Amino acid sequence: MPDTEQTISRYRTLSAIVDHTDRLEAIYKKDLEFGDRLIVTTRNSTYSIHAVREGLYAVSGGWFDRHGLSPTKVAINGCTWGGHAIKEDILAACGLHLEFENSVVTSRILQFQVIRFREVSVQ
Repeated sequence: MPDTEQTISRYRTLSAIVDHTDRLEAIYKKDLEFGDRLIVTTRNSTYSIHAVREGLYAVSGGWFDRHGLSPTKVAINGCTWGGHAIKEDILAACGLHLEFENSVVTSRILQFQVIRFREVSVQ
């Protein structure tokens, strides 16, 4: 995995951000199906994101745990590079920040794992 501190510091212009999007290690909203779970580890927290229906997720961990709100149903705006530029079709990408509908923005994403509902239920 690349050093995210160095990687992100390179992408401070819009053209650099656009060029970087093709190389993201990411999970896209369209790829998470009903029942799937996404575990996101950031620099400061771990989040469990469960796909409830299109555009809505049950989220636990991190900020939501610290404020006694886990699990809560919330939309995900997308991921940012630490500023206002947002990639709206992404749920998680290494080196970026996850932004929830309630304006919560995570620390940098270090890793993520998708747990498919269909694989778990078949066993």
